[in-house]
Amino acid sequence: MVTRVYLIRHAEAMGNINETFQGRTDENLTEKGYRQLVELSERFKDIPLDAIYSSPLIRAKETAKAVNKYHGLDIAYDEGLIEINGGVWEGKRWKDIPLLYPVEYNLWTYEMHKFYIEDGESLVEVSERMQKTIGDIVSQNVGKNIAVVSHGCAIKTYLCFASGKTLDKIQEMGWSDNTSVSLIEYEDDLIPRIIYKNNSDHLPCELSTLAFSDWHKSEEKSGELSK
Repeated sequence: MVTRVYLIRHAEAMGNINETFQGRTDENLTEKGYRQLVELSERFKDIPLDAIYSSPLIRAKETAKAVNKYHGLDIAYDEGLIEINGGVWEGKRWKDIPLLYPVEYNLWTYEMHKFYIEDGESLVEVSERMQKTIGDIVSQNVGKNIAVVSHGCAIKTYLCFASGKTLDKIQEMGWSDNTSVSLIEYEDDLIPRIIYKNNSDHLPCELSTLAFSDWHKSEEKSGELSK
């Protein structure tokens, strides 16, 4: 019996275009974000779904509603799917963070698996939280098709785990674009197997967020240097 999880990143929010660290900051969607959701709804129109789970932040809740457009399911909101707590980074502009927090930024950029931040979460804590939360969701929905809406960093940690890699390989996972979808399947042993990851084929080029992001270009460059 196969259980399927469609792991979805939320649509574009204000922090994505303002290039700030959103974390737990509860930002509204942008106009482009709502346009992305129109495309996401159509992607899921003919995909059978039995359950939908979402982070409780606005940007994830709006995304879950779009996934649910043609399904009429009750959406379960789970704190375990929330984004990393950025602590003192919350709301800071990415261009300012290296100057304000050089040690932590160096970890985020080159040794992400060691990242921790004052008043926030470590990446290890995020990874363990996501593993437990999605593991519980799968165990409660064996044999079903499940949509799970979460956030960029949180999803990245889970994809690393689902790939069978240790957390020190997380920078190999890349970043998911807004509304990107990853499909993960679980057999009876409930071990995850990635079918595809970070897929945004439903978005026309002009609706991509990462393609126009200075932050993402910087992250990609840093990722190459860290290899």
